[in-house]
Amino acid sequence: MSNLSNLKPQLLWENFSKICSIPHPSKHEEKILAYMLDWAKQKNIQVVQDETGNLIFSKPATKGMENRKGVILQGHIDMVPQKNSDKVHDFTKDPIEPVIGTDGWVRANGTTLGADNGIGCAAAMAVLASNDIEHGPIEVLVTVDEETGMTGAFGLKPNMFQGDILINLDSEDEGELYVGCAGGLDATIEIDYKEVAVPEGMKAFNIAVTGLKGGHSGMDINLGRANANKIIIRLLKSLVREYGIRIASIDGGSLRNAIPREAFAKVVVPAEKVNAFTACIKEFTSIIQNEFSGTEPNLAIEAKATEMPSIVMGSVCQETIINVVYALPNGVMRMSDSMEGLVETSTNLAIVKSENGKVRIMCLLRSSVDSAKEAVGEKMTSIAELAQAKITLSGAYPGWKPNMNSPILKTMQKTYQDLYGKTPEIKAIHAGLECGLLGGVYPNWDMISFGPTIRNPHSPDERVHIESVEKFWNFLLATLKNIPVK
Repeated sequence: MSNLSNLKPQLLWENFSKICSIPHPSKHEEKILAYMLDWAKQKNIQVVQDETGNLIFSKPATKGMENRKGVILQGHIDMVPQKNSDKVHDFTKDPIEPVIGTDGWVRANGTTLGADNGIGCAAAMAVLASNDIEHGPIEVLVTVDEETGMTGAFGLKPNMFQGDILINLDSEDEGELYVGCAGGLDATIEIDYKEVAVPEGMKAFNIAVTGLKGGHSGMDINLGRANANKIIIRLLKSLVREYGIRIASIDGGSLRNAIPREAFAKVVVPAEKVNAFTACIKEFTSIIQNEFSGTEPNLAIEAKATEMPSIVMGSVCQETIINVVYALPNGVMRMSDSMEGLVETSTNLAIVKSENGKVRIMCLLRSSVDSAKEAVGEKMTSIAELAQAKITLSGAYPGWKPNMNSPILKTMQKTYQDLYGKTPEIKAIHAGLECGLLGGVYPNWDMISFGPTIRNPHSPDERVHIESVEKFWNFLLATLKNIPVK
């Protein structure tokens, strides 16, 4: 493990190192929240915890800054728990192991790093703990369970804050200011299947699709990366048609907001067709590797003999499951008309998992246009209904509509220009920032989002650029100094 405290700004990195040392995956934030409450108590920082679990800190203005507008710094404390298949790691018990690379980036050893959004929370803690920063009245909102449903933001109540400006610290490109984000919707399809005896004369195999990049289901959805669930279903459809295989189980993807990197299926094959079966998989692998040669250089598909399963899916049921997953949309649905290069609407076919006579398919729909998001939900509903499957649409949250006349936007544009001699880019993001929900509860807040440069969040390849963290920190301090008067 590298010593992050040797990096600058030291206090921010020390805070992040501590965050890494305490397990905090989504829905398991109790240890880190307890630490932060104790930390605030030791430093005489005022803090309350709301009924959802969110922490709200407050710090009075420094001398001479009492007349400035109040600022709420906001981040989420949970992280996405993703690891490489060969990494032994329990996210509820084991610390993250950060590694300082010689290339100027910090990564983790075989897991997600949690820079999303640990760096933002570490920065907010550094502001609270510092005594040499000029700022007006400061509040800090640390939310829970952002990654799996924005539970903390959903649970936020009105009349909890005094501030006028919300600065979200959860963006992932230094030098960019975000003024809008996509809303989201969860789609869950359930298909029952009959468990039947394995036919006579079969051989059992485990099929594995591995080596994909995965990534954030919003930020990375337009990069042309392969979806492991789509690949394995495409293969299974061909194998069922050509060789009469039967499926015992399928397990692809792990998180709704991560592009699935791996997918697995246990199948049985007529013994006399094993050679043709293995040859087909080899040929299919070559085809898929060629299709994704530019984006997935490590894509691999293997079939290995295994023990015989006790049951397989009924033939009609398995056909229905394959057809539904095959038909479901995945990837970019539409690009934005108003902002070049921005994905407007997308969907991620995140999880396909069989268990106890039921296959559960989980998707995450995103759009900056609520009606378009709802339309994709209806498309999925139509597919499910044709298959007589159960579908549930839930967890809808709104997007955040850009306000190009935002006072904090103008303040931060000038501050960045003065600090670094160039104008920051103004962007919207195809991901679920909490600003949309928070703005629904506090409609008068002037909101903006920025952060350091983070790459490959939600995957074990996640990394944060060290130099960008220092620039992000200096920009934050300069912004706080330049907040206008009330």
